[in-house]
Amino acid sequence: METFPLPAAPPAAPPAPAGAPAAAAGNPPKAGKADKPAKPDKPALSPLVEAARAAVVPLLETQLAPTLTYHTLRHTATVAKEARALAAAAGLGAPDTEALLVAAWWHDTGYLDVYDGHEYRSMERAAAWLATQGVPAERIELVQSLIRATHRDEPAETELQKLLVDADMSNLAREDFQASAELLRTEWEVALGQAYSSEEWAELQLTFMRSHHYHSEAGQARYNKDFKANKKAQRKDLKKIGKKAKKRTEAQTGTFAEPKRGIETMFRTMYSNHMKLSDMADKKASMMISLNAVLLSVIITYLGAKSSALGPSFTRNPMLAVPMGILLLTSLGSVVTAILSAQPDVTSFKWLKKSPEIATNRRVNLLFFGNFTKLSLDNFQAGMRDLMREKDMLYTNMVTDVYYLGEVLARKYGLLRKSYSVFMVGLILTVLSFCIVLAYKS
Repeated sequence: METFPLPAAPPAAPPAPAGAPAAAAGNPPKAGKADKPAKPDKPALSPLVEAARAAVVPLLETQLAPTLTYHTLRHTATVAKEARALAAAAGLGAPDTEALLVAAWWHDTGYLDVYDGHEYRSMERAAAWLATQGVPAERIELVQSLIRATHRDEPAETELQKLLVDADMSNLAREDFQASAELLRTEWEVALGQAYSSEEWAELQLTFMRSHHYHSEAGQARYNKDFKANKKAQRKDLKKIGKKAKKRTEAQTGTFAEPKRGIETMFRTMYSNHMKLSDMADKKASMMISLNAVLLSVIITYLGAKSSALGPSFTRNPMLAVPMGILLLTSLGSVVTAILSAQPDVTSFKWLKKSPEIATNRRVNLLFFGNFTKLSLDNFQAGMRDLMREKDMLYTNMVTDVYYLGEVLARKYGLLRKSYSVFMVGLILTVLSFCIVLAYKS
C-alpha cells in the first residue's frame, strides 16, 4: 500500500548578521551555476482524499477477487499517485485536485461487483460514500463524471477527465509495461476465459498502443517519450515473435518432411513383421482348408456310397453315424472359420463417403487404398500434398496404417485359432464317440 505524506514546510532561512548584504540572507546559489527550473510541488492531500484512500484500501485488500491480477490495489494506488503528479504539473487548484484524486481512488472499486462496465458501478459506490461525507451534490456529480470518462466508450472532454484518463493509462509509459501487460493477459484468461497466444497478445497490445494517445498537455509531457519507446519495443517484440512462429511453421509445412533413419527402420520392421504374420496366417488357413476339404470329401463319399462296398457295413452298423456326424460337423466348422480367416478384410469408413473433404482426419489413412478410393482425385491429391509436407501428419498416417493392419491380423488370428480349436475338439469327440460305439458293439 502506497502512502502519500504531506510535503514538509521548507526550513526558515537564518537571520542575516548585522551589516551583511541583503543577498546573503537568502543564501544565493554559488556563482557560475545556472538556475534550473524547479519541479512543481505536489499539492497537499485534503482530508477528503485521505478519507477516500482509507475507505478504498481495505475494500480492495479484502474483497477484490484473486482472479484480478492487474486491476489490484497496486494499480489503483499507482493511478492515484500519477493523478497527483499530473495535477501538480497542470497547476490545478485545491478543489479540482481533490475531485481528481477522489475519483482516482474510487474509479476501479466497481470490480468488486462486475467486470465489464465496472466504471458505472464505481460511480455508484463513490456517490454513496461521498454522500456520507456530506459532499455537495454538484461535487459528487463532478467525481462521477471523472470516473465515467475512464470507460473505453466514454469521451474525455474536460481537463480533469483527460488528466484522470491519462493517469489510468500511465502503465503504457512505464518501464514495467511488459510485466503489467502480462498481468492483464493472465487476468483476461482467468477472469474472462479469453486466452491469447504470445503472438496474438503482442499484436493486440501493439494495435491498442497505435490507437492510443494521451489527452492532456501534462500527460503528453510526462508520458509521450517513454510511451513511444515502449511502442517501439513492442513492435520489435512482435516481429521477433512473428519470426519464431514463421520458423516453426516452415519447419512443419515449408518443405517436404525429411525422414529420420531410426524412424524409417522402426516402420520398416513393423511393416515387415505384419506382412510375415499375415502370410503365416494365410498359410495356416490354407492348410486347414485343404485338410478339411479332404475329410469332407471322404465323409460325404462314405455316407453316400449305398451301392458300394461300404454301404452294407454302414447299414449293418448305424451307430457309426454318430462319430461320422461329429467328424462332418467338425470339418465343416473348421473349414468355415479357416475360410473367414483367409478372406480379404479391408478396413473402411462409411462416413468418408459423406464427408470426402476430411482428407486430413487423423483416423483416415491416405496410404491405404481402402480409404483413398472413396475420395475424389482433387481431395486425394490435396491430402497427399499436405501429408508430404507435414512430418506429424506423415507419421500419423503411417501409425494409423500399422494400427489397422494390427486390427486385421488380430481378427485373422482369432478366426484361425477358432478353426484349429474346433478341429481339435471335434477330432477328440469323434475318437471318443467311435470308441464308445466299438465298446457298445462288443
